[in-house]
Amino acid sequence: MINYINAENKIYFLSDFHLGAPNYEASLIREKKLVHFLDSIKHKAAAIFIVGDIFDFWFEYKKSIPKGYTRLLGKLAEISDAGIPIVVFTGNHDMWMSGYFEEELNITVYHEPQTFVWNNKKILIGHGDGLGPGDHGYKLLKKVFTNPICKWLFRILHPDWGIGLANYFSRKSKEKTGVTDDHFLGEDQEWLIVYCKEVLKKEYFDFLIFGHRHYPIDFPLSGESRYINLGDWIKNFTYAEFDGSNIQLKKFES
Repeated sequence: MINYINAENKIYFLSDFHLGAPNYEASLIREKKLVHFLDSIKHKAAAIFIVGDIFDFWFEYKKSIPKGYTRLLGKLAEISDAGIPIVVFTGNHDMWMSGYFEEELNITVYHEPQTFVWNNKKILIGHGDGLGPGDHGYKLLKKVFTNPICKWLFRILHPDWGIGLANYFSRKSKEKTGVTDDHFLGEDQEWLIVYCKEVLKKEYFDFLIFGHRHYPIDFPLSGESRYINLGDWIKNFTYAEFDGSNIQLKKFES
């Protein structure tokens, strides 16, 4: 249950921490900053939405999870135990969540975009990977990654091998794609804007909130609708804040 939202009791959205990358030392600095941010909002949060790619890689084995991230997981547990709802969307780097967050942290986890209505504002939320035109190679790869047989085959690898292999390919992926994250590509080239326009032809939303892109964007669509991309917690340290009537993109300074 999300409490009434107003100027003193807000919903927060953030995404794309990619903890674990590019190395332990750099990741730890970002993790501490993230925990500091969560501490700064917990007294005024009606709910917190984490919209994908918390980790640069995450896979839940039957009896174990990847090493590390103790500070963040502990803070999320503290906030959840205090009665503040936390919702997590899986991203393309941590799509293999399968019960740990729900059972251990009492956090709701979604694997696909979801619709929410608060204070008569209709909002679509999702990570954003695989949506919109193009990127057929990734869309095919995602089907492979989420295939039950493929997940079973990966699970039988020793975690040292499996996690090491996944981290290697994650770094290689960033080397190829990271250059597009630092500037606006234009309305026709931003595929999530294209996707949002297609969605709005079928159903109205006041706000459409996504991550994945790593570049903070607040873009007006048709009517009063707006596309919000949350940026990241690697370079931008941005988040969105909903006060019951409007959503603002903000930067955490500390």
